[in-house]
Amino acid sequence: MKNRSLEKIEERMKSVEDPIRYKVLDSVKRFKTSWVELGQALYSVWKDKLYKSWGYGTFDLYTSKEIGIRKQTAMKLLKSYYFLEKEEPRYLEKEYTDETSASQMPNYDAVDVLRRAKNKKTLDNEDYRELRAKVFEKGKDAKEIKKDLTQLIKEREELEPEEAMEKRRQAMIKRLLSTLKALKRDAEVLKLLPSGLIKEIDMLAKKIEREIG
Repeated sequence: MKNRSLEKIEERMKSVEDPIRYKVLDSVKRFKTSWVELGQALYSVWKDKLYKSWGYGTFDLYTSKEIGIRKQTAMKLLKSYYFLEKEEPRYLEKEYTDETSASQMPNYDAVDVLRRAKNKKTLDNEDYRELRAKVFEKGKDAKEIKKDLTQLIKEREELEPEEAMEKRRQAMIKRLLSTLKALKRDAEVLKLLPSGLIKEIDMLAKKIEREIG
């Protein structure tokens, strides 16, 4: 974060009375060494919509105007924190954070990749444990974890070609359905096709919807 931005944060802290609001600003100051603390604070702000009582209509406006962080970054921070709270709570325990330096703590990008990996149905528990060790024990960065995740997914799809083929089939059918619906909508609005043909397109779209269940 630029020095000018830090100066703005420090100046704003002088006039803030709300303890949570002050804590967020203080966490932003120490962002590079305390992303977990900032993620926790942002999660509370987002979940309870505290930003509204501070004069901001949206979370996006709050993060950009008050703490100088893009919404995308803020959401990644709070999601990474929530993931740790839900799936890896021991890494939030005071004993761990007190004994872990900033350089040893995995960055939020790496944790975010691990969070997304947890939801991949093609991966099993052993795959997740392997990635988890690379994040928390070996300290690999997000770029390396993404590469490892991509390779794991590729290997699993090769081991299960029928399942992978079915997923591709479903994806193609959904894309076709989306295209048909868009075509029907545009044809109706712009009167591009006869009503009978538009009706046939609608019937075909409904048949495809039944097909994918």
